[in-house]
Amino acid sequence: MAAEDIHVRLCLQDIIKLDLEAKALIQDIREHADTAESLGYFSIQAREKINKLRGKIDDLERLGHEQDQTSDKDAILTNVKSLRQTLSGTLTSLRQANLATQLSIDKKTKEQLLSGGSQVRHRARGNKETLAKMAGDITESLLSLNRTMAGQVQQSESAMTTLVSSSQSVGEIHEEFRDMGGHIQHSHRLLTKYGRRELTDKLLIFLALVLFFATVLYIVKKRIWPS
Repeated sequence: MAAEDIHVRLCLQDIIKLDLEAKALIQDIREHADTAESLGYFSIQAREKINKLRGKIDDLERLGHEQDQTSDKDAILTNVKSLRQTLSGTLTSLRQANLATQLSIDKKTKEQLLSGGSQVRHRARGNKETLAKMAGDITESLLSLNRTMAGQVQQSESAMTTLVSSSQSVGEIHEEFRDMGGHIQHSHRLLTKYGRRELTDKLLIFLALVLFFATVLYIVKKRIWPS
């Protein structure tokens, strides 16, 4: 068997398989899609199968054009034409199934809303009461937060006042230390001055004593050894 025949056979098998899977998904839409979510899921799966099926039909057409014998080429291209018609019918079936199922879901939803109107209104009242309670709790929380912030602001003001008072006290102590330092420096200068004066006085007294003893010796000498 030629390689071209094998490729054609495999392509035809894939086309048949994909066509059956697409039709099965369309049937699932009609029978099992009872919500918008399930309808969307089955519809997406069916469209993916149809897109793959279209690709395989294009591959079969390409294989047909590659055939060496005219009879094989014509047979494959005729089959491709038939398959495209089948694909078009499958697409139409998918649209019809989606439309019918969507209408059924909308009708069911409307009936549920009408039958459950009182329950919805009751839930709405409950929701309003819950929202009102939540609003009251939030307001109370905000008031409590406001009071807490006011207390913190008052504590901050007290701390600031204490800090300012402490700064003033530190400034006064610094001023006192500076005055005391001036007094100590002045006292040091006085002590230094008086220390130098005391030394001078001692030196003068010593010189006076030397002069006195020299004078006494001179007088004694004159009396003992008159010239």
